[in-house]
Amino acid sequence: MIEPPPPRKIVHVDMDAFYASVEQRDNPELRGRPVVVAWRGSRSVVCAASYEARKFGVRSAMPAVRAERLCPEAVFIPPDFVRYKAVSKAVRQIFERHTDLIEPLSLDEAYLDVTENKLGLATATRVAKRIRQEIREELNLTASAGVAPNKFLAKIASDWRKPDGLFVIQPHEVESFLVPLPVGRIPGVGQVTEARMKAVGIATVGDLCAMEMVMLEGYFGRYGRRLYELARGIDHNPVIANRASKSISAEDTFPVDIPLPETEPLLRKLAEKVWVASRQNARMARTVVLKLKTKEFNTLTRSLTPPTMPASLEEFANVAVSLAERVDLGPNQLFRLVGVGLSNFQVEQVIETPLFSNDEGDQALIASSSEDQSALPSDILDSLQSARK
Repeated sequence: MIEPPPPRKIVHVDMDAFYASVEQRDNPELRGRPVVVAWRGSRSVVCAASYEARKFGVRSAMPAVRAERLCPEAVFIPPDFVRYKAVSKAVRQIFERHTDLIEPLSLDEAYLDVTENKLGLATATRVAKRIRQEIREELNLTASAGVAPNKFLAKIASDWRKPDGLFVIQPHEVESFLVPLPVGRIPGVGQVTEARMKAVGIATVGDLCAMEMVMLEGYFGRYGRRLYELARGIDHNPVIANRASKSISAEDTFPVDIPLPETEPLLRKLAEKVWVASRQNARMARTVVLKLKTKEFNTLTRSLTPPTMPASLEEFANVAVSLAERVDLGPNQLFRLVGVGLSNFQVEQVIETPLFSNDEGDQALIASSSEDQSALPSDILDSLQSARK
């Protein structure tokens, strides 16, 4: 009889208020003060907020003008991504002392598989403690960590004792830990999905666990199967080191809301930015993606996988513009943001001219498939995308 493999030992490390903490570390005058990393302006959003600012309700991705209303005493600092990337690289070097199985999610968080670790430490908990200690001593920053048998649980655990905390979920504790949690604690379940769940009587992970898979699939489509597994603490996704980016894109927010026909000039400008960046990688993408955000903050996506990929910037821009014709919200609908991207990379295909890169500071990564998924709530779409990664 073949013995099942031993449980994985996964650590999720999340730097505490990363951008804001770097600013406070490098400028002693900011320590202990509410710091908001954001450009000022009616269209700017918060990149990060120190814990002093969070006490006032300021959060990442919040409009900067709202953050200023909530915390008039906040110090606004324009983001310096070059510096943040340098610090992130130093954090990565600390991770590499312990394992080569590192999957970054962003500049400030990553999964580590320490089932076997380079220093031979006896437990994953000791590895996490050592990493946090090294980050504190060498970089003068703090990180929170979660330790668990899989990525899903480790992600929840890292948030459990923030900031500067460590939380461990042992395999035998999974069920008792998950059952009482509100469904909103499941990564990927946003406000839209949570509201839909409550409408059918699902408030806790225990409520999810009590439902059959077929019923969840009826309510939530393919995401229902994922919810069925997560409610039971099941996540077979491995930590994938050096994961190739799934897409490359650029987006911008308008100074004032505008109707759809007026977005074409910016669409073409963003298409040029993506096309230039795409010359730096040897993988072939098959899908063109359009992203729009209405003045009400509703996000729409349209995508197309043509029989052959555009051979020039002009062809690529024309496809992106044509996708806007598939958005029919009426002539009075106004939009605040537009984005253009290339996705659905074919790793096995190599062409002579390099095609893609994900090292541009003004690019956002978009995971998309060739089908049009705009009918799905954005938080479900995000979860589907995460499940495919």
